[in-house]
This record gives sequence, C-alpha cells and structure tokens, in this order.
Amino acid sequence: MKTALVTGSAGFIGHHVAARLLDAGWRVIGLDNLSDYYDPTLKHRRNAQLSGDIEHVTGDIAKPGLVAGLMETHRPEAVIHLAAQAGVRHSIDAPRTYLHANLAGTFELLEAARAYPPAHLLMASTSSVYGASPDMPYREIDRADHPISFYAATKKAGEAMAHSYASLYRLPTTLFRFFTVYGPWGRPDMAPFKFVRAILADETIDVYNHGRMRRDFTYVDDLVTGITGLIDVIPGDVPVSAADSLSPVAPHRIVNIGNGEAVELDRFIAAIEAATGRTATRNLMDMQPGDVPATWADTILLTDLLGHALPRTPIEEGVRAFVAWYLSEYAPDDTT
Repeated sequence: MKTALVTGSAGFIGHHVAARLLDAGWRVIGLDNLSDYYDPTLKHRRNAQLSGDIEHVTGDIAKPGLVAGLMETHRPEAVIHLAAQAGVRHSIDAPRTYLHANLAGTFELLEAARAYPPAHLLMASTSSVYGASPDMPYREIDRADHPISFYAATKKAGEAMAHSYASLYRLPTTLFRFFTVYGPWGRPDMAPFKFVRAILADETIDVYNHGRMRRDFTYVDDLVTGITGLIDVIPGDVPVSAADSLSPVAPHRIVNIGNGEAVELDRFIAAIEAATGRTATRNLMDMQPGDVPATWADTILLTDLLGHALPRTPIEEGVRAFVAWYLSEYAPDDTT
C-alpha cells in the first residue's frame, strides 16, 4: 500500500484529493490546522466524509519539525502540499497570515522533504501568479514576474523556494497552478458559494468589474484527476515537448490545471439561476484591488504529461452538482 501525505486535507481541494487517493487504495496522512478563516465546522464535516486508511493530524504546518516528524514516521511516497492561506482579497487585510502559512509553512515542508525525500513532491500554486498579463491563454513557459496581490506573491515565492530545493537536493517537484476551482464542499468565501447562498435567500449578489469578468472555472473532480494523474509523472531530465516548463537545472516542473476556457461571469450566474430556479439581483461594482479581469489556462502541457486531455465538466453540469450539494448540506428553509 502506498502512502501519501496531504497537507490542507480538510480544505476544499485537499478533501477531494484525499478522497480520491483513498478510493484508489492509498494510505493517507492528512494534516490540517482547522483554521477559523472560515467556519471550521465545514472542515470537520469534510473529514467525517472520508473513509478508508486515513490518519487525521491537526497541527500548524509552519511549526518547526511537525512535518518532518510525520515524514520520518510514515515515509510517504507522495507528498501533496495543499495547505495555504487562500484568498486574494483577504491577503490585503491580513498579509501576515500569508507570510506564516505560505512562506514559513512551505519552508518547513521543503526542509522535511530534504530530510526524508518522497518519490515525488507535488505543490499547489495559483493562476494568480500570472498577474494582470494580457497574454492569454496563460502558458507555463511565459514569464510570471508581476503578481498584483500579496497572496500571489507568496505563491510565486513558494515556486521559487521549491525550485531551489529541487536543484540543491535533486528533489523531484511538480507545481500546480490552479485556476478558479468550484464544486461540492467549496469554500464559503468563494463566489460560487456566496452567490448560491445569496440567491437562495433573495439577497443581492456583488458582481465586480460590472460583470465584465471571465474566469477559467474548473470543476473540482476534473482538477483532482489532473493532480492524481501526475503523481507518477515525475520530473526528470528530458522535456516532454516544446511546451514543457521543466527546469534546465532541476527536476522541477510547473503545470497549469484548468478547464482551458475563459467563461463570462454572467454565464456562471445564469447557470446558478437555472439550477436554483431563482433570479439573481446584481449589485454591479468596480474591480477590487488585487483582482484581474480574466483568467484562461493553456493546458497543452497537462495533456502532454497525462497522455490525454483532462475531463472538462460543462459549467451548467458542475453548477448543478454544487447547488445540489449546497441544498443537501444547508437546506435553507426558504427552498424547501
């Protein structure tokens, strides 16, 4: 039985990754600090859904020696690092939490991986590192040197930190740049959750940039297929294609995982309206600091590495699944 360490295992994406690995017969060590960035009750409910050979560990990834102790004890073949302080707008109000979780936490994980090397270290980054670049779709081999939020800056720093360890210690490392992920068990601070909650309560939804937003909405099951499919695609010395982001000096690769389509926000809201049977009341607002008008992933490299295209769940189908989950979990009185 293979063992994986999943950090951030009670988070939105971490929960789904852990579930997929357990279904595939892996043993999972799940580390999460169960922070109060949003209601920890949701994190406990996520954990309660998991079945199989899993050990839940509650702790702060930035605590010196914690991750190293777990890796020394369990010697995981794969480490999937998803623990982070998320949220672009929150990083403006509380930057120190991002410094702690995303930089100090990543440092502790890299130190642990240096001491007890897994066969493959896989780490979450974000499409936010592309900043406000107008050159889309975003390619991994394009420069991403102008982050416009502190959240993005910490994730870009994490990529650079990982590269240095991959180079110094020949530690095979893959960085994932996630795009706008949504689906069941999603975070309450993200637009899909906030939109559904407000629309079901007949409340106004805030729509930034006056609705002129486009996002590469990625259904969480598709994302997890990409993550788990790349566990055995270990960076080596030879690029797979001209699109490969493989470092020339380290076993280090960056991979976009997205749907490969820039979708108008109005289409996403319309899908929620169709799934809920309600009409949204929009409060059109200016662009928020640190935000970007559009995201769009080039997924050629991901296809090359997997040997096939990632599943692309249509927006309407994915939104229906999210709304069905929301109703099953929260069952608002005004929708029954």
